[in-house]
Formats: sequence, C-alpha cells, structure tokens
Amino acid sequence: MITKRIFFNPLKALTALVFLFLFSSCVFNENRTAVLWTDRPEFVFYGEQFNASQDKYKIEVHYYESPAEKLTGGTDFPDIAVASWLKSASTRQFFLPLDNLFPADSAEWSFFYPRLLALGKIDGRQYLLPVSFNIHAMVFSSSRSHLMSNPFTIDMEEIMDLGKSFNIITNGVYTRMGFTPSWNDEFLFLAATLFNAGFRESSPIAWDPAALERAMVWIQQWITEANTSLQAEDEFIFKYCYDPPAILVSSGRILFAFMDSSELFTLPEERRANLDFRWIEENDTINLDEGAVYYGIHKNTKAKNAALAFTRWFFRTDTQRLLLETSSSKRLLETSFGIGGGFSAMRPVTEQIFPLFYPSLLGRMPPGSFLTPPAILPRNWMDIKEKVILPYLGDRIRHASAGEIRSLERRITDWNRLNSN
Repeated sequence: MITKRIFFNPLKALTALVFLFLFSSCVFNENRTAVLWTDRPEFVFYGEQFNASQDKYKIEVHYYESPAEKLTGGTDFPDIAVASWLKSASTRQFFLPLDNLFPADSAEWSFFYPRLLALGKIDGRQYLLPVSFNIHAMVFSSSRSHLMSNPFTIDMEEIMDLGKSFNIITNGVYTRMGFTPSWNDEFLFLAATLFNAGFRESSPIAWDPAALERAMVWIQQWITEANTSLQAEDEFIFKYCYDPPAILVSSGRILFAFMDSSELFTLPEERRANLDFRWIEENDTINLDEGAVYYGIHKNTKAKNAALAFTRWFFRTDTQRLLLETSSSKRLLETSFGIGGGFSAMRPVTEQIFPLFYPSLLGRMPPGSFLTPPAILPRNWMDIKEKVILPYLGDRIRHASAGEIRSLERRITDWNRLNSN
C-alpha cells in the first residue's frame, strides 16, 4: 500500500485562521438592531410590526421633534432617519445612496410618485426616499356639493365666487360668510405659492418678491370684492366663529373650511360623514404641503443590514396595506392619517389601497402629474415660516402697500441674525 505524505504548511494554516477570525468577527459583531430617528410617531408602531414579523433584525425607534436639527447638532447619529426637512443642504450629506435598494429595472421604482422621488436625488443618485405627503383641500357640507363645477378640484377664483354668493347681510352686518383668506394664514401662504413666490433654501431662504406681492394684492382685492373689508370679516369672526371650522361648515354659518388631508381624515367619523371636499388646484397644479416625509440610511450606520431589511420591508405595497389594516383594527387611523401621517408616496398604495380605508377617496385622487412638491427648504423651515413668513403675510393684507410695514427681507435678516449659531 502506498501512503500519501501530507506536508503541513504553516503559512496557509495561518492565512486560513486569520480569514476565519475576520469572518467570525464580522458575523458576531454585526449590529442586528437599527436605531431609527423620526418626527412621525406612527413609526413606533411600524417598528413594532417589523420586529414581530421576523426574528433576525430589530428596529429601535426614537421620537424627536426635529430629527433634521438633531442630525446637525451633535456627534450622535441614527441608522435610519424618517422625517421632514431631510432634503436640505445641511442634512442630506449624512445619507447613503440607495440606488441599489431595488434592481435598476425593478417595478418598485415606478411605484413612487416621480416628482417626490426626484427630490430625494443628489447629483443623479437616490439618497432619500419619499414616505408620505399631504394635500390642501376646501371642505364644505355635502348638501352643497352640487354648487361645485368639478367633482375633484376647485380653483381660487371659484372659491372666491362661491364664497361671495353664499354671503348674507342682515341689518348691515354679515350673518353668513362663504370664505375669506384672512381666516387662515396657511391659506395666505398657499396663495403665495400658487402665484409662484417660490420659497426655497438659500441663506437661509430665497423667494420671488414680485410674485409674493402680486399674491398679496390679489388677496386684498378678493377681501374687498367678496366681503367688503377686513373689518367686516373681523366682526363676523368675533361674533360667529367660536366653533371649529368643520362645525361652522355643517351648520351653514360658512361655506368653506380650509384644511389639509391629514386634518380632514382625522376628523371624527360622525363629523366627516356630512362633509365633502375638493383639492385646491390652479392650472393643473396641486401644491403639496411642505412637510413631506423622507427616509434615509445614515452613511455611518453600524447596522446596515438591519437598516436595509427594514427599508425593503417598509417600501412594499403589501406591507403598507398590512400597516393600514392593523392600524385600522387598533383604531389608530382615528388620530393618524394614512401612512406616516399622510398619503403614501407609493402610487399603488394611495390610489388603490387608501380608498379601502377612506371610501370618500375612491376615484378622487388627482393625476400624479398634478402633484407638485415645493422646492427644497432649510431644515429650520418651520421656525422661519411660523415666526417670520406667516406673520408678514397677515400684516401685509392689512395694509394698503408693502411700504407701510417692515419688509420680509428685513424680518428674515433680523431673525437670521438672532438665531444663527
């Protein structure tokens, strides 16, 4: 018998041991729990559902009022961020590209509303994915639906005309008033955007002053033509508008109430049952609320596989249907609208699945080409808007000319000086 002699090679053995050690370290040191920062409390529930669906990875959800601010304010970071205002120049730098999340020719990419998806791109690469968005609506009593010229949308001119014709004056004062822009600063802001004021990120923001001024002059003309004067509107508000807008609409005191889709679809069911709505549209454009929610994976994540697993799970139509079903069974949809507080950024979910839970949406979603997201805004946009822009709009419509009040440019400069780090 011939015996084959086996020679021991120390170098090969050492190489094999090193490889085995490195492989084992990667396996055993992999963080299987991904930390998610969000300003959407719904993701606490979504994380629980993901954790219950499998036992390989875990999601740990931390709620913060402004994840975008927290990302730029310290050395701590999440594995995943899901929030508004992540697209700003100061925050989008923190994320991994997600181009390979789905194959390039995969149908999943076509599920997203194209304009919302495009805003998550930087230099042609997909760094952020859209999660949800909201639309502005005019709400009115369903008994007055026959007054509307379009079954889905309404424009500013029609709001003004119908509001004016609804008015009733008794003994020289209004006892019924259709609508006025002065009731809601957010409506003034929407008017500015529809006039292409174009608020966008700069240092800290930029806009088209001429377009903004045209919008404010038009609003002043609306108030005078439809409701006589701001004083008459103020007197009506003081005397009659002590109930929530939805109740005032149902009672017939006013014709229209302005609200976004999240507010509308979280009204109590018994109150919503007697209401109808139209999306506000101008020239085939429906401007979306600025607070659209986006999703990103941090470039320094220590739990990449867990983060990717949750991402692929969440951005599936069957997952989002399950989340809606479970939310409905637990009555969570009574206080939180849809997915992440809004319409899903995935078209099949919004257009085909949402009507199962919100029957009044059946056949009521506008074409995706109408949906127009705002430009990229700074991470502290809501502070600027609430403390500077909205007060300016409210002041401007109460003065004959822009020169009578402190300019928006000056207000922004002063605010930026006081709040810059």
